[in-house]
Amino acid sequence: MIDILEEKHAILVTEFDRYVVEHPEFAMKIPQNAQVILQVEGDEEYNKWSRQLAERQRESGQPVVYIKIKGLKPARSRLFKPEVATESC
Repeated sequence: MIDILEEKHAILVTEFDRYVVEHPEFAMKIPQNAQVILQVEGDEEYNKWSRQLAERQRESGQPVVYIKIKGLKPARSRLFKPEVATESC
């Protein structure tokens, strides 16, 4: 089960990083050097695991920020105008 939670966490962290880059005004709300804890609506197992992970990694006096996530949109291709080229035999 830990592997599933770690995989989910890796996906969420990647998406969170992407979101912060695309929405700098959102990033401005997060204190410098904050411990960011991702929490997914309706997934208590992941949320508990994420909080425990953050507690183990947190530095003394480090501010904590909880990011509440409603969910993920379906993954979509980001390819731009792909073309098919064939070669005759």
